[in-house]
Parts: sequence; C-alpha cells; structure tokens
Amino acid sequence: DNAYVILDEAQNATSIQLKMFLTRMGNNAKFFITGDLTQIDLPRYQRSGLLHAINLLKGISGIDVIFMDKSDIVRHKLVNSIVSAYEAEKEKSKEID
Repeated sequence: DNAYVILDEAQNATSIQLKMFLTRMGNNAKFFITGDLTQIDLPRYQRSGLLHAINLLKGISGIDVIFMDKSDIVRHKLVNSIVSAYEAEKEKSKEID
C-alpha cells in the first residue's frame, strides 16, 4: 500500500511472472514497468510477458504505456549510431524475406 514500485528489465519476465507482479498491487500504489522489447533474453520459444501485457492490458483505464525511441537515448553519443545500425539491419532483413 502507498508505494511506488519499479520493475526493470521486464522484457525478460514471463507472462506468469508479470501477472504475479501486477496482481500484487496494493491500495494507492503506483507500478512502473520498464523494458526494451529489442533486448529480450528469453528462449526463442518463450514470449515476453511484457509484450503480452502491453497487448492484453491496453485500453484499461489507469494503465498507460509510453514507448521511447532512439531520440530518448541519453547514453554515450555512439549508442544512437549503434541503435540506428541495428534498426537498419533489421529493416534490410525484412526486405529480403
């Protein structure tokens, strides 16, 4: 109750783990969940619980999702170039498929 709770690296949580986390919310609590869907470390056959929750819970009053992009990067200036290179490679592979 009356708490701010942060779950970081949620892209690596399973759906069961994320459900367990979300259903522990007490009165007057605020939950903040962060994760990068491009950095999922789960086995290939296992879907990210964060991705599942985003799709399942969208539209529920009181739940907001904020997506960030490379313009939000505040790390070393090279990180933006690195992210851009990976994004370009991903787009190129889509064209081949």
